[in-house]
Order: sequence, then structure tokens, then C-alpha cells
Amino acid sequence: MGAAQRYGPAEPLAVVGGRLLTGLRDITADLAALDSSGCWAVVLPFEGDPVCARFERSRPAPSWRGRSWLGPPRAAWLSSLDAAGFADGVRQIRSVIAAGGVYQVNLTRRLSAPLPSGASIPALGAALAQGNPAPFSAVVHLPAQRVHVASASPELFLARRGAVVWSSPIKGTAASAQGFLAKDAAENVMIVDLVRNDLGRVCAPGTVEVPSLLAVEPHPGLFHLVSTVRGRLRADAGWADLIAATFPPGSVTGAPKLAALDVIARLEPVPRGVYCGAIGWVDADRAAGELNVAIRTFWVEDDLLHLGTGGGITWDSDPAGEWAETELKAANLLRVASPTSSPRGGGPARSRPGGIDAS
Repeated sequence: MGAAQRYGPAEPLAVVGGRLLTGLRDITADLAALDSSGCWAVVLPFEGDPVCARFERSRPAPSWRGRSWLGPPRAAWLSSLDAAGFADGVRQIRSVIAAGGVYQVNLTRRLSAPLPSGASIPALGAALAQGNPAPFSAVVHLPAQRVHVASASPELFLARRGAVVWSSPIKGTAASAQGFLAKDAAENVMIVDLVRNDLGRVCAPGTVEVPSLLAVEPHPGLFHLVSTVRGRLRADAGWADLIAATFPPGSVTGAPKLAALDVIARLEPVPRGVYCGAIGWVDADRAAGELNVAIRTFWVEDDLLHLGTGGGITWDSDPAGEWAETELKAANLLRVASPTSSPRGGGPARSRPGGIDAS
């Protein structure tokens, strides 16, 4: 990759957990390193090798106001599935549900556009911080490794403080705090059960609990249903064991997880890449860290800027409504990343009756 294609400054950096990490020390795919020492930025693609980058310096992240983001025009975005293809996927998932193969599958599509010369992913992260602020936002910029990610995720995949670990899956989104349907709650509880089982594989027996179920959480322009599952990590388990037991996140796969992954591999025409994986930080000296669910996330691959959007499909899903949901989820992110006009493959974002989920 030449200097003109590094998509930001020459020096690696990460903005994770509200801190700016600089002075790259080393990089590894070995998750066991997260239990060694130092401050790490972590990128776990949905498929592919982990990227764990240890940095020498950590300080509070400064405001990036005034940094300019130059993105692709809105009309340049193409979708890996058009409306008809996505609707066909919804119908196929409903058939699998009817046959008893799964209860829910998260179906997604990828939006892609060429990056203009001089585009900077850290500048996109700054634009997202202003135009689409999120509690688990992250930027990871590693030019030599061709890792360029800017995430505006609202969802916590894993957090750890010593032996205490927890996850806060999102299922259910509505325009008002009173707008959720019974379907939203049912989906959330289904994923809570899945996360309980996942954490139970690495937590001490009897310690997994649900301290918060179906909490209504406000975000810019919408509300989410968020639950929290917590446990105490076994003494012989570390980050590698915790991630192996829980990854990929259940809220963006479906239930049962392995069966849902088989359906995803069959129906989605392109790999998810970073999307629906996890991004965050680990302070190995304190045995602490947070990893988001990499939704609402942009990344660079093959000189294209990518953004994923999708949703949980159940028996009650309507194909046209599910497509509209994916448009709605992408709409504000595209407003931040590009000038106005619609991406090819679909019309303007529109809402549908009832709840939507967060992926």
C-alpha cells in the first residue's frame, strides 16, 4: 500500500474507551497476549485472524473537531444484496424456522463505495463522534497491517474487570420508549439465554446472572432494549478462553448460534469482514477491557469503504419491512459519511410499524 493509500496519518493510532493510544509496540494474533501486560487495541473480524496491537502511550482522547472527512458521494454506494435478494433471504430463513432448524438468524448486507484520494479513517471517526455519537465507538488505524476501522457501535459485547465479566446484548429498537412490541422482548430474551450459555462455559458454576433485563436505553433518535448478563470468570480462564466461548456475538448471529452461522454462510454473498465482529481495548495490567459488537462500523478493504447493515429475522418477519429496517439503520451513518442521495440497490430509508433491532 503506497503512501497515498494509507487512509490517514503515517503513524498507527487507536481511539478506544475514550483514550488515544499511540506509539505502536507490537502486534499479534495470539489472544493469550491480552493477559500479559500493556495497553491493547483489539480488532476481532467476524471471520479471519484477530489483530491485537499493543501501544506504549495512552492518554484521554482529544476532541477532533475541525478535522475534515472526505468521503464518497452517496450515489457511489453499492449493496451486496438488493431489495429482492434480501427479501428472498428473509423468506428462506422463515422456511428454515418453519422446519425447526433455527429460531432466529441475523441477515446482513454490505454497502461499499470507492474511497476518494486522501480520505482519512481517523477523520471519519471524528465525524462519527459528532454526527453519530455512540457509547462504544472506536477507531483503529494500523497502516502497515491495512487495518482501518471507524465504529459507532451502541452495543457492548464483552467487558471485564478482574474476574467479573459481562455482556449487554441489544435486541429491539423503537422510535419512542413506548414503541416496543412483544416481538422485541421475545428476541431479546432469546439472545440473553444464548449469552448465558456462552458465558457459562468459562464462568464459575452458579455465578452467571442477569442483573438487568429489557432495560430501555436512549440513543440519538431512538431507543434500544438492552439486557446485561454477568458472571465470574474461572481462575484458569483468560481472554482467549472468554472470546472462544462467546464469539461471534449472539445478537448478530442468531439462535442456535451454530445453526444460524450455517444459514448466514449460505445466504450472505460476501464475507462480513470486521462487521459483526468486535473492536475495543484491553488493559492487561489491570485485567480490564471492553469490546463492542462491531455494528454501525466502517472499514477499508480493497480500496473500498464498507458499511454493514442487517437485522434479526424471525418467523414474524416481513421481507419488505426487514429491508426497510436495514435502510433505516444505515441512513444516519451514510449522512455522516457521504453527501446526500440514495445508495444504489434501495430507496430512501423508511420506518416500518413495530420494533427494529440494533445490528
